[in-house]
Amino acid sequence: MSSMITSLTPNQVNDELNKMQAFIKKEAEEKAKEIQLKADQEYEIEKTQLVRTETSNIDSAFSDKMKKASLKQQISKSTVANKMRLKILSSREESLDNIFELAKKQLKTLATDEPKYKPILKGLILEAMCKLLDSKIIIQATKRDESLVKSMIDELKNEYKTISKSEELPEITISEDYLNKDISGGAVVSNANGKISINNTLEERLELLNATALPAIRLEMFGPSESRKFFD
Repeated sequence: MSSMITSLTPNQVNDELNKMQAFIKKEAEEKAKEIQLKADQEYEIEKTQLVRTETSNIDSAFSDKMKKASLKQQISKSTVANKMRLKILSSREESLDNIFELAKKQLKTLATDEPKYKPILKGLILEAMCKLLDSKIIIQATKRDESLVKSMIDELKNEYKTISKSEELPEITISEDYLNKDISGGAVVSNANGKISINNTLEERLELLNATALPAIRLEMFGPSESRKFFD
């Protein structure tokens, strides 16, 4: 039997996920600066080349030709600016997607660090149990996490009883229907009949973080969208 460990509270679990959000935000800041610098350089190069080309075609002897060339130059500059804007938007989205993909890969290493992972796993399970508030609980984890979950059963029961102020300890069963081996960690916790379940896998929590944090990160890093007229 492993020694007692301190379970992470839901707030502490969220703190761990917030650290991941801070990492994502930092990566986004660096990518945003890199994208903007590159776009500015490309814009200035294309603009300079455009001005030189159009200027060389202006015949000072014909004012009408000068006006047409000036109009063409303005249209061309606007086209270049729009092209750069679309390129920046595409690069921003690609960079943010890549950052979250990197975060997914880092989840794989988290589960291999047992001293760090075990309290997170315990906190995720306990959080789900407190949401279900059922006397009979089924925990579905990965095959590799089975022994780890077994080692914390008594602690989960006692801590759940304390938090929920229940008179009896809950009955906890570890499902033999294991989560897919590609799942990095965490668990799916269900009530006895399986009709209500809470997905607290690491991947699901990252997706939740993605959905809730990404708009805020995009707004802070890149500012409000010029095409968006309304805000939540």
